[in-house]
Amino acid sequence: MPANTPAEAAPGKPSGAGSPSNGSDPRGSDPRGSAPVVDGAKLVRERRLNNAKKNWALFRSDIPAMVGAVVLLFFIVIAVVAPLIAPESMLDVTKQLDVPRYAPPSLEHPLGTDDLGREMWVRILWGARVSILVGVAATVMSMVIGTIMGLAAGHFTGLFGGIIMRIVDFFIVLPSLLLAIVLSSVLERGVFTIVVAIGLTSWASTARIVRSQTLSVESRLYIERARILGAGHRHILFRHLLPSVMPLVLANTTLTVGGAIIAESTLSFLGLGDTSKESWGTILKNSMDVSAATSGYWWYVLTPGIAILLVVLAFTMVGRALEAIINPALRSR
Repeated sequence: MPANTPAEAAPGKPSGAGSPSNGSDPRGSDPRGSAPVVDGAKLVRERRLNNAKKNWALFRSDIPAMVGAVVLLFFIVIAVVAPLIAPESMLDVTKQLDVPRYAPPSLEHPLGTDDLGREMWVRILWGARVSILVGVAATVMSMVIGTIMGLAAGHFTGLFGGIIMRIVDFFIVLPSLLLAIVLSSVLERGVFTIVVAIGLTSWASTARIVRSQTLSVESRLYIERARILGAGHRHILFRHLLPSVMPLVLANTTLTVGGAIIAESTLSFLGLGDTSKESWGTILKNSMDVSAATSGYWWYVLTPGIAILLVVLAFTMVGRALEAIINPALRSR
């Protein structure tokens, strides 16, 4: 006679009850104990948010960087609201016939007037629009070219990489200001020409920095793993190398804007800028034309010079702080 069936062995219980053979649990959970589902995207967002908070705390603890950020914010604000504070009609010499020329700084004329009776503070406000715009735009153009060339020189080897490095070396050896003067003289005068002239001549140093960082990242194991798994050049460049070098590029950008503003002021001072647009370099050029420095009109020269000094110094302090945040080894220096 056959052995008792499960129904006979456990009367009153339905067949299969209490047995894990059907893979179910009366409590509705997996008896094998599955791990909870992890939201990878959420973890990445939280990690980035924590890193941003930590970096902001480091930046805020750097007093020179905060001072530089406040100065930059001040000049950016006055550049944006210049048409509201000082209408463009205040630059029209035909409407300034009653204003004294070469008036020294006073309560009536806070920064003095120029040789045509225009208020210096008005020219400084409108000059900030062009000088800062040209400095930032030229720097962005320089960073884009330098990043592309640096990534290509560090990633590709052989003849192609060697050709790119020879191009970079050529632009490093060639004086950038001299080349910018040549381009500004050949091309049509204008703000866009100055942006192109500065951007095309100041990218080589960025390419060198990006290439060095690219070579460092290329030696890491996850890049080799990506190659073994069949990743192509585009995947490695844009998914691995570019995100790794971008923090360094952004820090270098703030350091380069100051040099671009000085280059714009130099070109405008040499008469290669757009004379129809106000810029700090144009103001210095006008002061030189009327021999303001030797005639005792010190405010004509000092005002735009101090504006250039403050903005360049502010960009430098902010850039140094960002560089120290990205590279912790610099914090102890």
